[in-house]
Amino acid sequence: MEHTVNESGIRGNLRSIFRCLSLLILLSSVAAQANSIQVAVASNFLVPLKEIAAAFQSAHQIEVRISPGATGRHYAQIVNGAPFDVFLAADQARPQRLVDEGLAVAESLYTYAQGRLVLWVSPGELLPEDGLAGLDPAAVRRFGIANPRTAPYGKAAQQALAFAGLEQALVDRLVYAENVTQVLQYLATGNITHALVAASHTFMEGKPAGEWRLIPANWHDPIRQDAVLLKRASDNDAALEFLAFIKEDQAKEILARYGYGVVE
Repeated sequence: MEHTVNESGIRGNLRSIFRCLSLLILLSSVAAQANSIQVAVASNFLVPLKEIAAAFQSAHQIEVRISPGATGRHYAQIVNGAPFDVFLAADQARPQRLVDEGLAVAESLYTYAQGRLVLWVSPGELLPEDGLAGLDPAAVRRFGIANPRTAPYGKAAQQALAFAGLEQALVDRLVYAENVTQVLQYLATGNITHALVAASHTFMEGKPAGEWRLIPANWHDPIRQDAVLLKRASDNDAALEFLAFIKEDQAKEILARYGYGVVE
């Protein structure tokens, strides 16, 4: 009988230890989540975001986990339950759509940056003084833009080509990438000779060789990039602090260094 009691006591102690360990794991998981946020960001904004995130982490001791990609793809992932807290899009339409669909907090929605386009040509290719306006279609072998259906910079690029009267002339030489950063990768590897990419890429370290010219802003719709807090993070103070930090002077200085305009 004494042997049975001891075994029962051991089993009871093990159950207690297991419950304590489970509680500790749960509490540590909650604490980790409270000290980190998951940010979905348009690929064109990845480099400045890394700098902004580093400054934020230094000031607040909150880890910023970054998931870059095409805005359209991020939107689809969020609709399907992706665990993001903050969405930094490359347009205004998708964040607003998430608000309308009850997946984002309306009061948090604001424009954090305004982008520009540049025509970029690889080394050895002629870049006209007046940029896209003076481009001879016959001199183009392959022209890269982001997918207009999913990438706002791709839509703006398509509009700029149409404005310059080049869209139809280049239709058989257009190469579509998933996002604007991938367009730049195609340029760096020699898969394309000409590209329309975000002006912010001209400020990057390790950028591809070649020359570029700024596209007039009135050749395409404004590239206003909106930020929004997702509903799943509506009570996440860390996410709210991060969205507020992007509006502060330190973040605005980083934005300006990468060629972004700030919409007050």
